[in-house]
Amino acid sequence: MRIGLVYDLRDDYLAEGWTPEEAAEFDSVSTIDALDNALRSLGHEVERIGHGRRLCARVAAGSRWDLVFNIAEGRRGRSREAQVPALLELYDIPYTFSDPLVCAATLDKAVGKRLVRDAGLRTPEFAVIRALEETSAIELEFPLFAKPLAEGTGKWIDSASRVDDMASLTRVCAVLLARSGQPVLVEEYLPGREFTTGIAGTGRRARVIGTMEIFIHEAAGTSDYSFEVKQDWEKLCQYPPLEVGGLRDEVEALALEAYRALECRDLGRVDLRLDRQGRPSFVEVNPLPGLNPVYSDLPILSRQNGWEYVDIIRAVIESALERCNGGPH
Repeated sequence: MRIGLVYDLRDDYLAEGWTPEEAAEFDSVSTIDALDNALRSLGHEVERIGHGRRLCARVAAGSRWDLVFNIAEGRRGRSREAQVPALLELYDIPYTFSDPLVCAATLDKAVGKRLVRDAGLRTPEFAVIRALEETSAIELEFPLFAKPLAEGTGKWIDSASRVDDMASLTRVCAVLLARSGQPVLVEEYLPGREFTTGIAGTGRRARVIGTMEIFIHEAAGTSDYSFEVKQDWEKLCQYPPLEVGGLRDEVEALALEAYRALECRDLGRVDLRLDRQGRPSFVEVNPLPGLNPVYSDLPILSRQNGWEYVDIIRAVIESALERCNGGPH
């Protein structure tokens, strides 16, 4: 096939004056090279398109592809991950990964949690703070965890994100509202072990690839997977596979149910933690998981379960083509 590759390159945004933290979710050249090479090794012709604005110009000028491999995060707003899928649907061009509704609903973490909760799945109680005075009305049990409503890669999450009293919550929310320019998600803190589960496929054919634990060393000064920890992951983290047994079965069952409830497609990664009772609880899902072959979580856990990098990309293509040919959507 002739495959168009759509992505946001971190270097492009740094050149525009974005800070490293603002551009943290965007991809490196090494990731794009790896995707290009994997697709070519599967026999496809690859064209690097770049970000959504370049895609928009190309399709408006009449360019078309058999399939677009889309990992673009978008520039601004809680629906930014939906921008490229919506454009491709407008022009009836098939593409990989989740549709605009899923991309928007899962980036807004409160919307995603409501959908998971309505499906009868466990997720911590939460509230959304849109103005600082709303913190006084919160009726959640401390400790709490505060983070931007619609971000990933640990952006604006640090050692202060876990709060134990109202004064700390107010202070952290004031900082986040000012720095991120978006509402703050406040949820009851999950104190237990943290896991991430990789899932491939769509609908009833979705299957678990595997699960690994996020183990953070004491030297990090935090037990949470913050932006700083992720940036220095080689020194501060270990990623052991979750041992086979009852806990892994529970974690992966919840991850798969949440993935299906949110109607994610082709590939995704679900983050979970144990609650105060030691039960797995849904944190969030990433329907556009990082795909750097060296340091992204999903490729790491996939290797632990016998998947080579090219196997991941093959699974995405096969799932997308099945959908395009009338399979699960």
